[in-house]
Amino acid sequence: METVLFSGLFDLPWWGLVLVALGLTHITIVSVTIFLHRHQAHHALDLHPAVSHFFRLWIWLTTGMLTKEWAAVHRKHHAKCDTPEDPHSPQILGINRVLWTGVFLYVKEARKPETLERYGRGTPDDWLERNLYSRFKILGLVLMGVVDIILFGIVPGLLILAIQIVWIPFWAAGVINGIGHYWGYRHWSTPDASTNIVPLGLLIGGEELHNNHHAYPTSAKLSNKWYEVDLGWMYIRILEALGLAKVKHVAPTPQFAAPKAAVDPDTLQAIIRCRYDVLAKYAQSLKRTYAEELRKLRRRSPQEARALKSVEPWLDCDDKMLHDSERARLAEVLPKSQPLQTMYAMRRELAAVWGRSTASREQLVRQLQDWCRRAEASGIQALAEFSQRLRSYA
Repeated sequence: METVLFSGLFDLPWWGLVLVALGLTHITIVSVTIFLHRHQAHHALDLHPAVSHFFRLWIWLTTGMLTKEWAAVHRKHHAKCDTPEDPHSPQILGINRVLWTGVFLYVKEARKPETLERYGRGTPDDWLERNLYSRFKILGLVLMGVVDIILFGIVPGLLILAIQIVWIPFWAAGVINGIGHYWGYRHWSTPDASTNIVPLGLLIGGEELHNNHHAYPTSAKLSNKWYEVDLGWMYIRILEALGLAKVKHVAPTPQFAAPKAAVDPDTLQAIIRCRYDVLAKYAQSLKRTYAEELRKLRRRSPQEARALKSVEPWLDCDDKMLHDSERARLAEVLPKSQPLQTMYAMRRELAAVWGRSTASREQLVRQLQDWCRRAEASGIQALAEFSQRLRSYA
């Protein structure tokens, strides 16, 4: 008995204990990204009841989090992203506060009945959820602590438990919600500050690919480029092969045909479905025009060229993400280049198409037809070529 209490059933060296801790926390990461995030919050896939309940049990044992609370806070984050109503935006609250105290922001929001009522619907509400998980949130952590101590001894067991407890609050609530809206690279011009932290989504199961997720929140796959790795998607594919999961949604792949003479309802639907690909390709056209205009200005007026160079980072930003001073600077500098001013204005018009929820399909088709007509009559080669590409979405 003394051996069990002080050494544990498994007398492992330090590196063995490290591997055990990493293995246990990895199961928690997989449970959060597959069950809580992709399955419960966004309904990107269906899970077999046995798999679903294993994940729910494991999360209770290692984090004490409730499915309804997590899903509700995350859904509100998407609905109010990077606004004052966002529960954990570093753009509003500051990076240090979200990175180091993100878990407290989560707990604060999860205690609001209106958040749970509005954003927590459709999550598990069975007997176990009501009578065990919700009523005894701390009991799961106590049980996991007892198991850790029995298996690995008092000191190693408590250390492993501590790592399990802080793993999700730090990585998910801190790093993903903090750095994932503050620093990194972006494929998609989403109307928020979301970023991909690294292309190798290994340590946090694919959650590092945060900009991809905000572009396509209902996609079960978070990687969008060939060099990006989403470990959570690999596990989903394994579960799918075993008949334990069914993928419902993935990010759309653009399809193209010969350019139509004019935008029609099918083209409109394809453009809206692939709107972030549309904006990414427009950004390439805008950058090409910017480079040409910068070369002309350098020959004509180096001072105006320097002014144009100063606004380059903002040319492809959503207007809502710019500060007032940045908008004012753009308004001051863009008139120095008529092609750039035109392309910048027409980008906003194009992005507004899928934001006009009150317009009918016929109105949107006419607006896109007019947009293409003006683009091709603008005399700007990059804009005319992009219009032709726009009419090719199928």
